[in-house]
Amino acid sequence: MSKSPVKKLTKAEEPIMQCIWQLEKATVGQIRTCLAGGDEEKKPAHSTISTLLRILMQKGFLGHKAYGRTFEYFPLVTKKAYRKSSLQNLVSNYFDGSMNSLVSFLVKEEKIDEAELKSLLDNYKSPKK
Repeated sequence: MSKSPVKKLTKAEEPIMQCIWQLEKATVGQIRTCLAGGDEEKKPAHSTISTLLRILMQKGFLGHKAYGRTFEYFPLVTKKAYRKSSLQNLVSNYFDGSMNSLVSFLVKEEKIDEAELKSLLDNYKSPKK
């Protein structure tokens, strides 16, 4: 049986997942604090975060444990798995499935220079310790 592909996060869901990946497990209050960067005035509404967490659970991104009336959320999809899926989608949708086209684009757009590219290749070729 093949593993189902990772679904895409919306612009509203992604920062929440970033916080949960960073914290490893979190309550709504901890997520609100993370999203606000510690600024009390920038905290999103509790109900908004709760709604988005329910959606993320339905999409299979999160699990939770209940401690009385408090829920602690944890990721079911790792950041690494999401990153891999997102990159595969990007390459497939915008670079005709060619990783070479993506790298060529990055070099041409000066997002990566020749020295960085050589360093990446050298790191890839050297044996892992």
